[in-house]
Amino acid sequence: MKFCTAEEAASLIPDGSTVLVDGSGGGVNEPGVVLAAIESRFLETGFPKNLCVYHVSGMGSGNGDGIDRFAHEGMTHRVIGGHWGWSRRMQELAADNLIQAYCLPQGTLSHLLREAAGHRPGTLSRVGINTFVDPRVSGGRLNEAAVESVNEIVTLAGQDWIFTPVVPIDVAIIRGTTADDHGNITMEGEGLLAETLAAAQAAKNNGGIVIAQVRTRVELGSLAPQSVQVPGVVVDVVVLDPTQRLSHATAEDPYLEGRRRLGNITIEPMELGVRKVIARRAAAELRSGDIVNLGFGMPDGVAAVLAEEGISADVVFTVEQGHVGGVPAGGADFGLARNAEASVDAGAQFDWYDGGGIDTAVLSFAEVDQQGNVNVSRFGRRAPGIGGFVNISQGANRVVFVGTFIAKGDFHLDGTGNITLPPTGKPKFVRQVEQISFSGKNAAETGQEVYFVCERAVFKLGPTGPVLIEIAPGADLHRDILSQMGFTPEISADLAVMEPSLFRTEALNLTLRRREAIDLLGAQA
Repeated sequence: MKFCTAEEAASLIPDGSTVLVDGSGGGVNEPGVVLAAIESRFLETGFPKNLCVYHVSGMGSGNGDGIDRFAHEGMTHRVIGGHWGWSRRMQELAADNLIQAYCLPQGTLSHLLREAAGHRPGTLSRVGINTFVDPRVSGGRLNEAAVESVNEIVTLAGQDWIFTPVVPIDVAIIRGTTADDHGNITMEGEGLLAETLAAAQAAKNNGGIVIAQVRTRVELGSLAPQSVQVPGVVVDVVVLDPTQRLSHATAEDPYLEGRRRLGNITIEPMELGVRKVIARRAAAELRSGDIVNLGFGMPDGVAAVLAEEGISADVVFTVEQGHVGGVPAGGADFGLARNAEASVDAGAQFDWYDGGGIDTAVLSFAEVDQQGNVNVSRFGRRAPGIGGFVNISQGANRVVFVGTFIAKGDFHLDGTGNITLPPTGKPKFVRQVEQISFSGKNAAETGQEVYFVCERAVFKLGPTGPVLIEIAPGADLHRDILSQMGFTPEISADLAVMEPSLFRTEALNLTLRRREAIDLLGAQA
């Protein structure tokens, strides 16, 4: 192990390598100075070329950093990623078939690294069955250039499973906070643990190299062994970057880093608008004591609603990046949390998620079709991908999808319980979604409880598709809802009007329903 410059580290990457970049979206845990040096070397010399880039989470900020450092014709020939939303240039290469583009569930990619480290053949999972990840659908392919299969269906114990073979890692690029003279690495200044250890082990046990970026160097013996997340025996070179930021949005924050706790976390109340109406109605589906995951974007309004109602402590928030408890951060700091009670590595979190650890997930939707399938991952040339969406939506006991009923349009709320709806807009409830990110068929067969919450309508998934169960006060069923859908849904015989207080300025005085009690003594008896 040795310390070196970012430029020296970049020179170690052979042509044709499979390069794993660890980190998360918005610059969280991103080894940015190393990635910039690799890009500069290619632009100056044409090397390294013909790379396969592997990334578990989204990477970058949408401004040419992160995975977009590899988005040059000839530099990269294949990308296998969990989320592409932060990588605009790489999406363009994929749309033009200049690379082979694949998107697999974040949990699958995370678990693959552990399998690679242990020299096991791959992952076996039902996550992604009947979605675009399923090899009988498109096998995670994002473009025509992606000809080769990266997974297959196997039958075991009477069930179909998706088997994803290990991708051998030649180079792992990871990030920590502090390294001692032997390359032992701690992560006290990082926002999450990600797949850092598994990534390093996967590369090292494949005969590859591990490049680590850290902020600080200290003497051997000055680190408590329990604080070391990556032992130096699996690290080849360490690059120092004293300017390393927590994320693109935040230079440093001891509360987001988990080193300090806030006595009281204040979340400003949302202004009254359709986002707040939707978040309020979604919050009403939570139960007291629920373990919850909130997706990126509109779902984070649920946390604001619970805070305004003074009932945040009634649920336990979790984040797929590994945090349990506390309050998840939003925006470019998504994946971080303040006052988390525990922080585990992402692979362990996805074990828990895949096994049903989430009571309720609140997630965004972009398209919903007549079977209750949801698309969040592909829209023409844009392919943001799925991240942890498939793991979360398929593993949760209850899913509340949130979004406006139509795309675009001006809404007006007078604060007294009324809403004025735009006369028309681009339908989001369509006959068939462009890509299946969530399978309504799977959910119906397993009896999963699924809701679709909008500002003017609420649907519940029935045996054959969405069933309309509520409409907004004053909304006309045919003009405002049915005429703006690509299919005619089943309408509940008990069609109700959404609670008018959802549309009012004042707080709801919301009380969450209690989860059904579990009598452990009775069960043992």
